Amino acid sequence: MRRLRGAQGFSIHDLRFTAFAVTLLPHLNGKCYVADTSRKKVLLGVTGGIAAYKSAELVRELARSDMDVQVVMTEAACGFITPATLQALSGNPVFADMWDARIANRMAHIELTRNRDAIVVAPATADFMAKVAHGLADDLLSTLCLARECPLLIAPAMNRQMWDNAATQRNVAQLKHDGIVILGPASGDQACGEVGMGRMLEAQEIADAIRAFLAPKILNGARVLITAGPTFEPIDAVRGITNMSSGKMGYAITRAALGAGAEVTLVSGPVSLPVPVGARITRVETAAQMFDAVKRHVARTDIYIGVAAVADYRVENPRQHKIKKTDEAQLSLKLVPNPDILGWVASRPRPPFCVGFAAESRNLDAYADQKRRRKKVQLMVANLVQDAIGADDNEVTLLDDAGMHRLERASKEVVAQQIIAHIAKLYSKPEKKPR
Repeated sequence: MRRLRGAQGFSIHDLRFTAFAVTLLPHLNGKCYVADTSRKKVLLGVTGGIAAYKSAELVRELARSDMDVQVVMTEAACGFITPATLQALSGNPVFADMWDARIANRMAHIELTRNRDAIVVAPATADFMAKVAHGLADDLLSTLCLARECPLLIAPAMNRQMWDNAATQRNVAQLKHDGIVILGPASGDQACGEVGMGRMLEAQEIADAIRAFLAPKILNGARVLITAGPTFEPIDAVRGITNMSSGKMGYAITRAALGAGAEVTLVSGPVSLPVPVGARITRVETAAQMFDAVKRHVARTDIYIGVAAVADYRVENPRQHKIKKTDEAQLSLKLVPNPDILGWVASRPRPPFCVGFAAESRNLDAYADQKRRRKKVQLMVANLVQDAIGADDNEVTLLDDAGMHRLERASKEVVAQQIIAHIAKLYSKPEKKPR
């Protein structure tokens, strides 16, 4: 893991995601916050900026990860998005008034942060950041940030001139010095019509950062190589053989490994998914290209996770130009086997810890266990294709030397975290050749 440079806080746009690690946590208010495996509780603060609309998607993303989200809004934020929207998405009442009668002792600024794992303010305006930097507390959100006993993460959102202003930069430096984590901002189109730094990170990026920050660093420093998505085997210049893999499970595994403190290299087939922040990515199309990429990276790999749905066959002689349709009723293609990437990695003289994925349409347990034994891998993750491909949730069975371990259906983010936890448990044991 890379050490933080300079200030104790950092920006997600200039440091790799693996920096979200336990070594940062002792600097936060002089206390050591170490996340456990229980359901995480996050307080989300929303301030008055146009980027408040992204907060709704952020609440949704965190809920998908089985986090309990309590929303606190400023008065200005309520002018951009209604409390009813965020209450519906979080399943919890939304607070904005410091004297809210729903808190029995009228001390919302104290009670709302009790037992919370973190406070996240997204969006955080320049005004709000100035308040926190100087210890001002004139509303519920700024007061509970001052009275907190948990980590504070801030996602700035403002016009580029406001972000570049010397006062804002002094405040950012002070926040970092105080151990507050700064997520972003990014550069891009802004509501004012200008382009530049100050745009709030997307909800998915902030959710990834929160998950990684709170996740136990059970794979801290491990070098993990992951393959994800389908492969595309060309027939001619415009056609090819592929499969229905969306890449969602492989990308979720990547995010979970990053959150666990691993250094992750992702070899991805053609998918339409955002790259997990902090992953080193190599994009490929064919199985042969994926195999070449794996061979380049495997020598410095501790754990290999083959999630990709690699095509078993390819066309022997793909045409350079489009095959024209004729009156002939049939077209014959000769298919030849693609390389067995997982088998090759597992059979190396000094192989990494190997995890395979088995997608079957029937006889799931039997076929998956046969595959695990045949390829001699430490862990096989099995699922039925009709239940998982393209979906946002999954139900899998883990097969290792100790037997079968079924994971209940859950979002792919949650399932990925459970798989990484199981991998970490096996990886920490003395190495043993799979039976």
